[in-house]
Amino acid sequence: MDIASERLARSFLVGSPWKTARHLVRALSAVQAQDYEGAKWAISQRTSLNEEAIEREFTNGAILRTHVLRPTWHFVDPADIRWMLKLTAPRIMTIMSSYDRQLNLDDKVYRRGIAVITKALRDNNYLTRTELKAVLTKAKFGSLPGERLARLVMRAELDAVICSGPRRGKQFTYALLDERAPAVKPRDRDADLEDLTLRYFRGRSPATAHDYAWWSGLAMRDVKRGIDIASPHLEQVTIDEKTYWRAKDSPDPPASSAHLLPNYDEFFIGYRDRSAIGKRLRSVSAVTGGSTLIAHVLVVDGQLVGGWKRRFDGERITIEASVLTRLSPGERKRLVEATRAFQEFALREVRVTGLSARAAAKSA
Repeated sequence: MDIASERLARSFLVGSPWKTARHLVRALSAVQAQDYEGAKWAISQRTSLNEEAIEREFTNGAILRTHVLRPTWHFVDPADIRWMLKLTAPRIMTIMSSYDRQLNLDDKVYRRGIAVITKALRDNNYLTRTELKAVLTKAKFGSLPGERLARLVMRAELDAVICSGPRRGKQFTYALLDERAPAVKPRDRDADLEDLTLRYFRGRSPATAHDYAWWSGLAMRDVKRGIDIASPHLEQVTIDEKTYWRAKDSPDPPASSAHLLPNYDEFFIGYRDRSAIGKRLRSVSAVTGGSTLIAHVLVVDGQLVGGWKRRFDGERITIEASVLTRLSPGERKRLVEATRAFQEFALREVRVTGLSARAAAKSA
């Protein structure tokens, strides 16, 4: 079994049936989105939607952006946001409690601050983080350096009080979750665990229990419980003496493909062990650095072959590719086609450097 090839199909990078951002995000459970522009491109590669179409779904609340799972920014379906937070937020708050003490943030302080935020956002009054700071300062909340404000806002997200509102130009706003997402009938914890577990493995398998724990932020006991509940729909396989789980349905083998993947794409960010995509380069350093070090990467047939950067030059975007291995003419052609897909997504002229035969030979 080729792990990377199956993951290509599972993660909808090839043969995707989805036509909307919401349906895609729901199928993957969540799409990591701290790099907002990169996350939209990740969605586009699986839906063929351009940037404006994805932005409309975000503006209309068809997808929401919040801190959930590990936690970091993710796009989620409004129908899923509450049960995902109920499942994952308590562990995150426990882990981060030591930081709260350093910042003099306790439950009493959080309750007061969140009450001020709730009142300020009522009746679809979307506010930026800077505007929320001004509201809190006016309410005599106390000192709000950047980290303390960030923790307060994140706690309001984890408590399922606020989430993303529509962007105001390029600025992000916050909204009350109750005004952006419909109420859903609560389920018991096992039902939530089964749902999250099945969606993870259907969208990313084969994967290990440790991969799932990394992605979800769940304690290993919950990971094992989720796998146990979902086991009628999963199968256990051993690859190179490691135990993997995969959804029982078998995806069609992916056709030859090439992708310009953003820095936090679910194809690799969804795993603790990312070695499956580094066989060709004999390295996965490009996708295992700290959060500020992970680069946009070039992938051919599920394998890393280099990296890329985007540069905005007025109305034009320049893509600077860096190929780290020898490519066949067909592989270079597929990567060039991937840059054309980026142009259709961005709705701008795109200039590409680094994908010529000469550049590839020089990098090899």
